[in-house]
This record gives sequence, structure tokens and C-alpha cells, in this order.
Amino acid sequence: MMETDRIILRLWHEDDAEVLFNYASEPEVGSRAGWPPHKSVEESREIIRTVFHNETTWAIVLRSTGEPIGAIGYGPSCDCRLPARDGEPIVGYWIGKPYWNQGICTEALQLMLSHICKTTSIASLISGHFVDNPASGRVMEKCGFVPTGETCIDETQYQGADRPIRVLRLEL
Repeated sequence: MMETDRIILRLWHEDDAEVLFNYASEPEVGSRAGWPPHKSVEESREIIRTVFHNETTWAIVLRSTGEPIGAIGYGPSCDCRLPARDGEPIVGYWIGKPYWNQGICTEALQLMLSHICKTTSIASLISGHFVDNPASGRVMEKCGFVPTGETCIDETQYQGADRPIRVLRLEL
């Protein structure tokens, strides 16, 4: 578990499924991150059991409420076609729409990067954002990620067939 005055990053629990569904069923949330909206609480529970069930994916929890409001993580689990170097983890995150533009993703990413630097020997990280979601790119840049000048198109992503992804990298 990692924490700041405002947020906690902790592993996901199956009993988080209802609140996950509450935020992940919002169409604008998933489309900005590249996945379809969740259709049921059971689908959200299955995402917790599979996609989120690892040691490098955390719930972003508001300290004031104890409620998960988003997710952040890193690893090889992303099916996207970012031009990662051998062994270079991919960073991803999202947050519920009521919490957009409050600096929470930036705070969560800074917290996760600090954890990575203290606990791993990872040399670099890669990430990307759809060019029609520049707010996500600003989060990355505030945390030290630098645009590589590359873009990619990933037809496997939800609504991604015609949406270029701007690629950024962070050297640690």
C-alpha cells in the first residue's frame, strides 16, 4: 500500500466490484483509456479477478471516503502496440469522471513512480494516450515522461481503429 494525504494505492478486492462498475460503466471513461464500458457488476468483478489481479495494479482510493475511484499500474499486460523496449513496462491509469481535472491521476502516478524507483531496478517506462485525450498526456509530462515523437494506431483497442496514440517514455 502507498499513500499521500489525499489518496491510497492498494490492491483491488472483489468487494470493490460495485464501485468499480459505477465508474467503469461511464462511456467516456473507458473510451479515453481504450476499453469498452463495463456492462455489469459481474463484469467488473471479473476484471478485478483477472486484469487487476497482480502485484503491479492498484486501486486509486480516496482517503476521505475509502472508495476506489480509478486504477493505476504497470507491466506487460497491455495488449496495445506501444513500441516498448525489451522488458520495458507499460504504464496505464484511469480515474472516474467526477474526479477528472483535480490532479489525482498526477498524484497517483507520482506515488507509483516513487514506489517503482524504491523497489525495482526498472530502467525506463513507456506509456501513451489517444491524441484526443490530451489531459492524460499532461499527467504523464508532469511526472517526467517525454514524448518520443512516435505515434501508433492500435486496431485492437476499443474505438482505436482511427485514433492515434502519442507515445511517451520515462527514463528512470
